[in-house]
Amino acid sequence: MDAEPPKAQVSHPAKGWEDAVALTGFILVAVGQASNQVLARGLAGSVPPFSLAFFRWSIIAIGLAPFAIAAIRDGKIPLAQNLWPILAAGFLGMFLCGGPVYIAGITTTAIHIALIFALSPIMVLLISAALGIEHIGPLQWLGTALALGGALLIVSGGHLETLTQSSAAWGDLLVVCAMLGWSGYTLLQSRVAPRASLLARVSLFSAAGALCSLPPALQEMWAAPAEVFNTRAFEAYVFAGLVPGLIAYAGFAWLGARFGSVRSSLVLYVAPVASALLSWIILGEPPKLIHLVGGLLILGGVWASLRK
Repeated sequence: MDAEPPKAQVSHPAKGWEDAVALTGFILVAVGQASNQVLARGLAGSVPPFSLAFFRWSIIAIGLAPFAIAAIRDGKIPLAQNLWPILAAGFLGMFLCGGPVYIAGITTTAIHIALIFALSPIMVLLISAALGIEHIGPLQWLGTALALGGALLIVSGGHLETLTQSSAAWGDLLVVCAMLGWSGYTLLQSRVAPRASLLARVSLFSAAGALCSLPPALQEMWAAPAEVFNTRAFEAYVFAGLVPGLIAYAGFAWLGARFGSVRSSLVLYVAPVASALLSWIILGEPPKLIHLVGGLLILGGVWASLRK
């Protein structure tokens, strides 16, 4: 019998190349997400906040509408059974994380906003434990304590009396409310029409967020039409809808499909760093020592809390 011919060697992409693609994706998505926090600070109230939120979520809802329409047509999103959960998710994740964050940007920094939002996994863990969905072990309790301590350090500036005396602290408290809303959204959104893709569901949640933002946006349009309808405001609407909107959501969905949900969650750790760098470069607001200490406590606490 003749000897078998040598088998052709199958070349696989180098693992280092895959890691480089993943890292690049994480950085781009994190920068996209962080750009919304820099936008909130950079505009500093020059564009009415709820109008900005309304147009942002409308752009996202319309841009992703083909995914939602296809999912509805295929029966993956039964609207009759999911109408109220969609509205609830839109209120928690889009309305509370829209106008209130843009208002907070008037008195607090982009770095504060990013670091407070980094607490969301901790809140999700605590809510899950309270509902009996998740069991919290000793390491997770330690991580929770570290993260909450870091957040308190940042919000108070190292002086607890500033929580009641500083106007900046009230902006931080608005961000805390938004972060709690995002935590509720995180728990809810995966349970709404789970057969549909992330982008299809985000389209519907964004439409709900735009609907919730419409009443205060109409009030802004009536009270100050010149501030709502001008070139600067239009540019802000388009940027907010595209960069921290369509591009960031599509990028995150791609990361999840390409590398899995566990590796995609690493964006949580990259986003605050991206926000700090963008804030420094664009706004001229470099991080201070208290941000570095508080940020390390928060990110270290989140890392520990996600361990089993």
